[in-house]
Amino acid sequence: MLDQQTELRSFLARRTFLGRLGLGATAAAGMLADSAARGDGPAEHPTAGRGLPGLPHFRPQAKHVIYLFQSGAPSQLDLFDHKPGLAERRGEELPDSIRQGQRLTGMTATQARFPVAPSMFKFARHGASGAWISELLPHTAGVADELCFVKSLHTQAINHDPAVTFLQTGAQLAGRPSMGAWVSYGLGAMNDDLPTFVAMVSQSSFKAGQPLYDRLWGSGFLPTRYQGVKFRSVGDPVLYLSNPAGVSRTSRRWLLDDLAALNRLNLEEYGDPDIATRIAQYELAYRMQTSVPELTDVSSEPESTFELYGPDARRPGTYAANCLLARRLVERGVRFVQLFHRGWDQHTKLPEGIRHQCRDTDQASAALIQDLKQRGLLDQTLVVWGGEFGRTVYCQGKLTADDYGRDHHPRCFTAWMAGGGIKPGLSYGKTDAFGYNVVEDAVHVHDLHATMLHCLGIDHRRLTFRFQGRDFRLTDVHGRVVRDLLS
Repeated sequence: MLDQQTELRSFLARRTFLGRLGLGATAAAGMLADSAARGDGPAEHPTAGRGLPGLPHFRPQAKHVIYLFQSGAPSQLDLFDHKPGLAERRGEELPDSIRQGQRLTGMTATQARFPVAPSMFKFARHGASGAWISELLPHTAGVADELCFVKSLHTQAINHDPAVTFLQTGAQLAGRPSMGAWVSYGLGAMNDDLPTFVAMVSQSSFKAGQPLYDRLWGSGFLPTRYQGVKFRSVGDPVLYLSNPAGVSRTSRRWLLDDLAALNRLNLEEYGDPDIATRIAQYELAYRMQTSVPELTDVSSEPESTFELYGPDARRPGTYAANCLLARRLVERGVRFVQLFHRGWDQHTKLPEGIRHQCRDTDQASAALIQDLKQRGLLDQTLVVWGGEFGRTVYCQGKLTADDYGRDHHPRCFTAWMAGGGIKPGLSYGKTDAFGYNVVEDAVHVHDLHATMLHCLGIDHRRLTFRFQGRDFRLTDVHGRVVRDLLS
């Protein structure tokens, strides 16, 4: 009884403190400032947890997206874009007719020579589709017939941060909504107890890699409820998920009820829909106290699951563990899952670095495809694997018998797609004999975004948000659906 009285006095003291701060006015003012910063907003706001009226625009093939983003830019020439003719050109100067005066980064612009560096890794055809895949990716090779390789991707940015920002938001400058936020805004939630959009970050066992910022899964000028929720590998999976010391779940419930009542008073007075959003988000956070621990507890998974994903799947925060969580999230109705894996930035010592990266990611990426398929989820889940740009055919630094590096290359790179709405067993697009320029079926980043949205039943031209007097969209004023990729 004494403990209950102590807890009640603590709770009442917190209420008094919050009341003296003028919590209701503070919350309303904050919401109004957030609304004003965004501009004039859309003509219609989605109801809490649901998508926009009229969406999807047509029957979707996919309900979920898992984006396996390989930050740092994997070398397409060492993984997927097989160029056997380069072996006899090893060490030769890259012809000016191929380079065509391309803008170079500061890392190689001052090099005296640009020697051709063929891959030192063996390639072979795999599956009935005959896809060329490097020896570095034996597990990916095992699911080749489930994958669609897009070898003709190209982008505008030549440095990491603008290129990653472009892949995630459709613009090189920070401030736009991420792709997951757009999807959450348009289609809404499928599970009332989990976030609609989840982000997770892992890093190489070899090197840390380029920094990644929360804005990459942010909501930009969309309402903040659409931003991704980052899951952590240490402590609570989501920040502040646990109650503070001395506060029980019952006390938390009391506090939320009183807070909701204050917010409803301000909603009636100010009419700001973001106040209703804040009420809903508090309630979601309360429900997540039960749903997220159940989600992240993988002890109930059979041993066969860990054999499939590999031993790292037992270690929270690894790429393999995040791939397993991605399946569990989709299984529970989460709409968009974004995995970021750092460490692919191999300007020097590429053979050593890329071996580590492939060991970290190959088995788990393939396992995710197999796991989704055996559970009947692959047909309704779009899976995408790729980085922000490609790597140069010429060597950065000194070319030796067993070592080389590659600089950034936006003109062409490879990604693969699988699952909902995508044609399996296809290799699409072609680069020249040097793997330097796209020569057939070019696919721009805006085209990739338009095609991904199409798989979700969204016309990329019609998913817009009015901000500062202009209707914005993920694909800006560009983009086309690449229908040859569709099943």
